[in-house]
Amino acid sequence: MIQHNDTLIIGLDHGYGNMKTANHCFPTGIIPGEDASSFAQNILEYGGKSHLIGEGHKDFIPDKVKDDDFYHLSLAGIAEELDTFGLSEGKIHIAAGLPLTWTGAQKDAFAAYLTKNTDVTFTYRKKQYTIKIAGVSIFPQGYAAVAPYITKLKGVQMLVDIGNGTMNVMILVNGKPQFNKMFTEKFGTHQCVLSIKEAFSRKTQRELNDAFIDEMLRTGSAELDEDDLVIVKAAVRDYVSQIYGKLHEYGYDEKTMRLQVVGGGGCLLEHFGHLRDGWDFVMKDICAAAKGYEYLAEVQLRSREKA
Repeated sequence: MIQHNDTLIIGLDHGYGNMKTANHCFPTGIIPGEDASSFAQNILEYGGKSHLIGEGHKDFIPDKVKDDDFYHLSLAGIAEELDTFGLSEGKIHIAAGLPLTWTGAQKDAFAAYLTKNTDVTFTYRKKQYTIKIAGVSIFPQGYAAVAPYITKLKGVQMLVDIGNGTMNVMILVNGKPQFNKMFTEKFGTHQCVLSIKEAFSRKTQRELNDAFIDEMLRTGSAELDEDDLVIVKAAVRDYVSQIYGKLHEYGYDEKTMRLQVVGGGGCLLEHFGHLRDGWDFVMKDICAAAKGYEYLAEVQLRSREKA
């Protein structure tokens, strides 16, 4: 969170796997409160209804405004940030993002969606919040994560943002985006998860718990029987090989380009790819995009004030 005059800029990274703010990360899951366990803590109460945040699974939909899930998840994210600083109210400027090549077409609708209510009162984790949505800024995913240090990127770089639902690719020359070299594809880590499950079921006639898959994607290994581990790792390597194949389709050249990998899927390339020490870079901070949105929004607001 960045304070700009009397406004609090809060970055929200609406991932299909996780919602991220500058200081928090929680699963992009939401289920009706009446279905929640009596032990549940992350209850959002808004508009006379309750929602359990961080449980269940949000299916991939290209248009995030089709239902109210991401709106409710946004309120939870704002509450997480405010609570971190001991606040329960404030004038909020939301900084968010959309897939690289979808930003132009979806930007206005997403901005209207996030600001559809100006004065909002809700309860999260039994704490009441009263906020005023003063504005919103929407930026391209991937680019935002490196924006704070983009002027330091020399030579030709391929920026790769691997999320749960999409993979975004952009080529930079001395830190400058090449607008005819930007791509978005529905090939996020969820596709890897599906491949792992299919391969495991086909070869063992058993189902693999998602917890083992998550552990594999994050750490490069999992507490599995050796035979099962071989199956899972083979499926991951096949997915990573497909990523490199797509990067080559988008113009990747190992001899002249450096890779800048951001997003939760970066750990896959770190553990199963062939990254080059001192040449390629994997962003470890899963909250980097949300921080980048805040940075870009502050720059934008300052620019407007000078105009």
